[in-house]
Amino acid sequence: MCVCCGDELDLAQAEFVSRPELCRACRLAPPAFVRAVAYGPYQDGMRAAIHALKYDGLHPAARRLGRMLALAIAPLAAEAPGEMLVIPVPLHRSKHAERGFNQARLLAAHALDALRTTHPEWRLTLASSTLMRLRSTASQASLTPRQRRLNVRGAFMVFDPHAVDHQHILLIDDILTTGATARAAARALMQAGAASVWVATLARARRYSRNGHNESASDSDSFTGDQNQTTGLRDDAPADNPASMHGNQPSF
Repeated sequence: MCVCCGDELDLAQAEFVSRPELCRACRLAPPAFVRAVAYGPYQDGMRAAIHALKYDGLHPAARRLGRMLALAIAPLAAEAPGEMLVIPVPLHRSKHAERGFNQARLLAAHALDALRTTHPEWRLTLASSTLMRLRSTASQASLTPRQRRLNVRGAFMVFDPHAVDHQHILLIDDILTTGATARAAARALMQAGAASVWVATLARARRYSRNGHNESASDSDSFTGDQNQTTGLRDDAPADNPASMHGNQPSF
């Protein structure tokens, strides 16, 4: 797996490239974030749970999903800075008014609740109003990778650059596919003066389906693999180990 974005590496080409630990996308266009991790693949029960939260307004699901997200974030404690601002990817005000909430913020809040228990020494501060979405973008689900990049280009702005100046950022979203949204948001944060940006998502979705067509995902980006590591949503159910990287990951 790519050490930056967790995407699948083309092992057949590894001996012919200068940095075989990076996927082709990260070699050709290094993202503004240091590393991206995710809990599990965007499929089956995970897909259903995210849809229940986002589209059906099943808010209790956010607590269980947030704990899963915390498991994906926890391994970063060994390499990420000890003090970070946690910034959910924002919705445009029109989308927020339509949905009534930002699922990334809910997930971030519940993940932080879990991490305060498991990693009390890690100073993670939720800063949900720091990043703004300047315009309402089209749903990413039906777009090609190039269209996704163009769709979110210039879509984000830091409300108060002083708030992120020399700060390390943990960017949170529900899903990551091509990374277009994460790249655009991380770029805006770095241009505003952030010291570094790390990305954590609940799930990741395949860029392409097996027949070569664009995989339908959601209006935010995501990662996925072919393994199913999702669990139930009961609060008393044991959480599985996080799956920050999975097999069968297509390139950006």
